[in-house]
This record gives sequence, C-alpha cells and structure tokens, in this order.
Amino acid sequence: MAIRFAAARGVILLGFALLSCSAQEVAPSGRPQGAPAPSDLAKAPLSDGLPDALSPEDQLDALSLDDFQDVPSPVGLPDEPPPDDLQDVPSAGGHQDDPPAGGSQGAPPPGGHPESETSKVTVFDVTDYGAVADAQTDNVEAFMKTWIAACHWRGPSKVVIPEGKFLVGQTVFQGPCNSPDPIVVETRGTILAQPDLSEYPSPEWFMFEDINQLVVKGGGTFDGQGAFAWKYNDCHQNANCLVLPTNLKFHKVNNSVVQDITSLNSKSFHFFVTNSYNFTAFNLTITAPGNSPNTDGMHLSRCHTVNLSNFTIKTGDDCLSVGQGNTNVNITGMYCGPGHGLSVGSLGKYPNEEDVKGIVWRSCTLNGTTNGARIKTWPGSPPSQASSIVYQDIVMNDVKNPIIIDQKYGAHLAKPSRVKISNVIFKNIAGTTISKVPVTLSCSELVPCDGIQMMDINLAYNGPPNFQHSLPFSSLCQHAKVSYSGKQNPPPCP
Repeated sequence: MAIRFAAARGVILLGFALLSCSAQEVAPSGRPQGAPAPSDLAKAPLSDGLPDALSPEDQLDALSLDDFQDVPSPVGLPDEPPPDDLQDVPSAGGHQDDPPAGGSQGAPPPGGHPESETSKVTVFDVTDYGAVADAQTDNVEAFMKTWIAACHWRGPSKVVIPEGKFLVGQTVFQGPCNSPDPIVVETRGTILAQPDLSEYPSPEWFMFEDINQLVVKGGGTFDGQGAFAWKYNDCHQNANCLVLPTNLKFHKVNNSVVQDITSLNSKSFHFFVTNSYNFTAFNLTITAPGNSPNTDGMHLSRCHTVNLSNFTIKTGDDCLSVGQGNTNVNITGMYCGPGHGLSVGSLGKYPNEEDVKGIVWRSCTLNGTTNGARIKTWPGSPPSQASSIVYQDIVMNDVKNPIIIDQKYGAHLAKPSRVKISNVIFKNIAGTTISKVPVTLSCSELVPCDGIQMMDINLAYNGPPNFQHSLPFSSLCQHAKVSYSGKQNPPPCP
C-alpha cells in the first residue's frame, strides 16, 4: 500500500483524537474507555499529485525560514481555526493543554509495555502496531501509530524499531509530547526509504519536528536507497530542479541527542538540522558514493548551541556544511573523505539571511577531498556577516584545496559578495595536498576579509610529479587582511 505524506498526517490527527486519554478513565486493560486498539485505527485518505519543482539543494535553507508564513509546513494545519465542535481535538502531533503533573497512571497504553520489571520506561515497539520487517510492506502507518502512542504517554517512553528491514515512505514524528522526560527512538534494525519519488510531496523522508528532549540511538541504519533517485538530480544545470528528500530532518528539535546510527545512500542531504537549540550528535556513520549528488553529510541552518563529534563521513558533497543563522557550533573528531570538505556556507544566496558566528572545528581528518577548511559565499549577495570561525588541528591527506575562502562561489562574473568575513583562525593545519596553490583566500572587494590568522600551516605537495617543479608552491590572497605566525608552508602571500 502506498501511504503518502498526507496520509501520515491524517493518522496523526486521527490517532491523537482517538488516543487522547488525559480526561478519560483508564479501563483495567490499560485502554481508555471507548478508545479502540491500535489495529482499529482507521486509515486516512491518500493524497495525490507530485510536488512542484524546487530550486537547487541549498534552497533548503530558504524553505526553513519562518518568514514563509503563508506556506504551511509539511505537517502543518490550515491557518483558519477549526470548527467549534473540534476545538478539543489536539492538533497534529499535539496534545491537550495543561497535562496533569507527574507520570502516567494505571497500566501501559495499548501496545505499550514496561521495559523491565524495575524500569519506569514504557516501550512502544513498531511491530506491536503492525510493522512488518519484510523490506516490502510500507510501514509508515504502523510507525505513525507507534509514535502517537509513545508521544501521548505521560511517563518515560521509548519507540523501538527492532532488528530487521522495515520499508517506510515519508514519515513525520511530531511533538510536542506529553511526558516531561526525554522520548527515545531506538533504531536497532534497518529502515528502508521508499524509492518512488512520487511518495515525497516535500523534500524529506524521515522528519522529527517540534520536540523537546528527543534521543535517537540504537545502532540502526536509515537507508535512503538513493541510487534509484540520483539520476533525477539535475541541479547542476537546472535552477528549478526538484530537491530530493533528505534522509533525516530535525526541525525545531531542542535539548536533544542523536547517537550511534548510520545514514546510508541518502537521496539528498543525509542530515538536515534547522531551527533547533542545544542539539548534540555523536558517533554517526554517514555513507554514500563519492559521485552521489548533493549528499551533504549534515547541514545546519539557524541552529544555536550545537555539539557534533566523532562522525565518519564518506559522501558526494560537503561532509558538513554550516549554513546561515548558526551560532555557537562546536565540531570535533570528524573523518571526511570522499567529499567536498568542512564548509561554512554557502552564505548569501537569499534575502534576510542571519549572521553566522562562533563556529569551531577541531581535530578533524580529511582524506582525498576536493576541499578542506572552506568558507563560501555567493557573489552579489545581500549583506550579512560570518565571524569568529576557527579551524584547528586539522589533518589533510591529499586534499585538493586544503584552505579556501571563496566569495565568488557558484559564479565568477557577478557583483561582489556583501557577506563580511572576519576573525577567522586557521591553526595547526598539516598534511599533503595535490594542488600547487593549497591556500586560497579570495575575499570580496566590497567588504574585504579582515582578522584572518594563519598559524602553523604545514602542507606538502603530493600531486602529479610533472608539476613538482613547473609551478611554485604558493598561496593566493585577494582582498584579505592576513597575519601569520609559526611555520608557513606554502609561504605567506606577498
């Protein structure tokens, strides 16, 4: 059965209307009186039609802006208020106002069971709600029912996706949830994305939205099955190209942790984190072929206080990209390669972009990537700023462009960028490069870079032997105010 996104949204609405038990008496069976079992939940109607064409991959930043008030979010409801007879029905992913204090009361809800005799956590296993691990049945409805029950539970809860291969279409786990405790999603098996692009009316596959205190863990895999879709990515030549689905999107997810999971062969970005606060991720494995288009490992947009550590990223685009509006981001222990490097940007493509400040990269290794430590902005951009950026203790192994500021990203015959770059430190960067110009600081002539510090740079040429002596090993600087200290190889700009 093909369950489209609108169907998942309908299941959320219907599920909360039926499972809402905050004001109901709990029967001895643990089910609210009059409420059906999970298997009795009706199926929502399917939606038809394909999404309109979207612009290139980094338009995802623009799509996440709150300024687009007239465009409902993928799981949003119509702007007009519901009829009076529906005022008491929770909105999609939501619950009744003012839940009672404390944990749950009575027996676990239908489908839930205690994690152990001594644990206070109630487990909601997707197989108890109808999920089948046969890699063929679309389990989106079962996944949504499981999430609804777990999110609605007023005590500690855990969604479990056990071992096996579960096929699912576009899925949204949406809050806010009732419990004051973190809600856990433990993925032990493999979740397979529907390969059919008509199943995705919006550019995400598995989304977590409007949740406080989420934990995603378990050692499982989210397999986007991107090989079926990459041939349809023509963003390199079509400005109105269709943006393919991100594997995992986190939108308005605060005080949360993602750990010990794998993202495999995403159709587009592997992870997209937007409008979130206090987001931590560690021990992630991100894998796609080096020629897979727009498969950024993780992209951040408008996030504050982010801590990322110990990723292994092998993909076809930026290993990590920090877009507009991010502040206080700490990134450590990344392994990147193949890929396009560790990027701040691209910045300045859209109006009203927010500034970027306080981005620190430490103890990372890049192997055979096209770029290393990179800051990129579009020419002819609206004004904004990128400041207080640090790349420190970075190892380069045969990287093409180990250190690069590119303020003519995407075009070279346009007006200067108006993104002001300042207070950037490149410190203790060492290794090998296949370029004779491994340091390029190409800044805007309109708002030159200032406060650029190059400290202890030690790169050795390891490119084709026929270029070993034909060109000087050098640095290139344009419109940049740079200071140097410690060893400098290649030599500083004149």
